[in-house]
Amino acid sequence: MELRPILSTLRRHKTAAALIVLEIALSCAIICNAVFLIRERLNRIDMPSGVAEKEMVVISITGIGTDQNAQALTREDLAAMRAIPGVTAVAAANQVPFGNSSWNSGISLTPEQTESTLGATTYMDSGELREALGVTLVGGRDFSPDEYVDDMPGQGFGSLKFGTTIITKAMAEKLYPGKSAVGQTLYLGDNRPVTVIGVVDTLVRPYFGPKELVPDFSMILPLRMSYEAGYYVLRTTPEQRERVIKDAVKVLEKNSPNRIILDQKTQEQIRTEFFQQDRSMAWLLIAVCIALLVVTALGIVGLASFWVQQRTKQIGVRRALGATRGQVLRYFQTENFLLATLGIVIGMIGAYGINQLLMSSYELPRLPALYLPVGALVLWALGQLSVLGPARRAAAVPPAVATRSV
Repeated sequence: MELRPILSTLRRHKTAAALIVLEIALSCAIICNAVFLIRERLNRIDMPSGVAEKEMVVISITGIGTDQNAQALTREDLAAMRAIPGVTAVAAANQVPFGNSSWNSGISLTPEQTESTLGATTYMDSGELREALGVTLVGGRDFSPDEYVDDMPGQGFGSLKFGTTIITKAMAEKLYPGKSAVGQTLYLGDNRPVTVIGVVDTLVRPYFGPKELVPDFSMILPLRMSYEAGYYVLRTTPEQRERVIKDAVKVLEKNSPNRIILDQKTQEQIRTEFFQQDRSMAWLLIAVCIALLVVTALGIVGLASFWVQQRTKQIGVRRALGATRGQVLRYFQTENFLLATLGIVIGMIGAYGINQLLMSSYELPRLPALYLPVGALVLWALGQLSVLGPARRAAAVPPAVATRSV
């Protein structure tokens, strides 16, 4: 098709053409980054936790005042809950995955390091924590009975005499690339040497903010915490979870009425609540993308309809000179394609600029190049579909009607 008449027409309608180009450019720049952010949010929501979420129930508990017999009462609680029908493992824990509150420690490879190699969250194992969580051991061994120590309230973490740990595979690969982590020594934040005796596949942090790029740096320490630490974790079959929660609450209330049960949930409920903000943000971004696409489509339809009305005589003359309906249709589609292409090129530059700003301000990853051509195809298709209606109406105008006043 001859482009000279199209370019000539666009030069005579610079303002309208510029508005459509700008609208498409803004849509391209925003939608490419919005879709990328949606994908990042969905990946975050679907991240593996490493635990048996469908089999876990968590009860949050706290004491009233100071309990001198907290360790003994914790052992009684664990024994009583272990006897509940359907319970396969139970443990006292200082934290749970997606629990929004995290115990952390800096990890170094030598005691002389002034800065930590990485930061890891620390799960305290009362004896069955790995089994209660359903975490898979992929290397080394579990803790032996003589490696466990009891937490002593008031003495401080630094006075405890444990010397072994189990870490995640991601943490092992970061600390000891290309080597086995089992048997290696690492140092906690107080320069305490701890020997790695086992490696688990995945165990997610209880909390990780938007700037925490590796949520799987976790370690387990053989430290028996009392119920005052906050959580009891029970593992059962999915269909028995609700009944097990009720039975466990009854057991805890019977063992000691001088405690407060703060919460009782399945691990799936905890996960859902943890990612509620991410889910809401994803839906908001989806709504923004849809709104931008609708506004862009309406703008193209409106401009195309206006141009069809303004060019009725021109169309009639072309038809009278032998132009077919298909040629008139292709004229408007080509015109729209040129405007969309210019807008998309500008929009891609804008998308890259927005991504650079997000990277520097919020430490987001780089926008993959694949999103740009995909966004271009979507906007090209949207432009062609939007202009199709007005173009078909233009092509359907009879030459006699279009040229009646010529």
